[in-house]
Amino acid sequence: MTIQHISTGRRMKDRFVRVLVYLAFALAVVPLVSVLWLVISNGMARFDLEFLTHSMRNIGARDAGGGAYHAIIGTLEQILLASAISVPIGLFTAIYLVEYGNGGRLSRAISFFVDVMTGVPSIVAGLFVLAFWILFLGLPYSGFAGAMALSILMMPTVVRSAEEMLRLVPNDLREASYALGVAKWRTIVKVVLPTAFTGIVTGVMLAVARVAGETAPLLLTVFFTDSINNDPFNGPQMGLPLLVFDQAGRPSDTAIDRAWAGALTLILIVMLLNLVARLIAWWRSPARGR
Repeated sequence: MTIQHISTGRRMKDRFVRVLVYLAFALAVVPLVSVLWLVISNGMARFDLEFLTHSMRNIGARDAGGGAYHAIIGTLEQILLASAISVPIGLFTAIYLVEYGNGGRLSRAISFFVDVMTGVPSIVAGLFVLAFWILFLGLPYSGFAGAMALSILMMPTVVRSAEEMLRLVPNDLREASYALGVAKWRTIVKVVLPTAFTGIVTGVMLAVARVAGETAPLLLTVFFTDSINNDPFNGPQMGLPLLVFDQAGRPSDTAIDRAWAGALTLILIVMLLNLVARLIAWWRSPARGR
């Protein structure tokens, strides 16, 4: 067999594999595009300024008007509180596993429980907060209770993503810092974390996207309200997933339109948060000298 025949066979195999890769990509994108198209085409009917600036107070199921302002406020506050709880805990856990664990018994136990938490159904997190925070301690339904349930779901994603990013930091950077007499904790703060910052931010946004559309934990911990509640620590507080769930179950076209518009709003919020995170990561990237 000549060299020309061998090279021709390799080119054909390369083209065949490339076609398979493109086909797999197309098959993965088609459901995403179809869902986006369905939500956008149906949600634009009620996606207007009134929908974004008004609540559902005194709006009946068949009444026109109303909006998702109270649900938008609730979702943003709940995501912010959940991130404030889960990100520090998840990041410190990842730092321990990578920098201090050294494969010990405690680090293995932590890794095991993180894996278990990854597979916990979302409704179980809601039931746990309901049983402990609301029923046992007697505290009211609130956005903070929902944020605690969401933080339970966020934590394993933050831990695993931050752990992988920290492991990708070259050991040469750590050794160079140690050789200069820098303490380990200062090396982690000044060298390791800035190097892995972009990947950690991406992992946090994946965790946020994971919980932004969760409905079951909020049903058990936040409850329903048609009014604006800016205080996430006192009283029921609406969220966009709850609004979509509530409006989609009402027997009227106006309510269904509000449900589609709520789903579109939720998608746009997640996309906007991801865009902001990308901009922050780009701004802090080493390529810009920061």
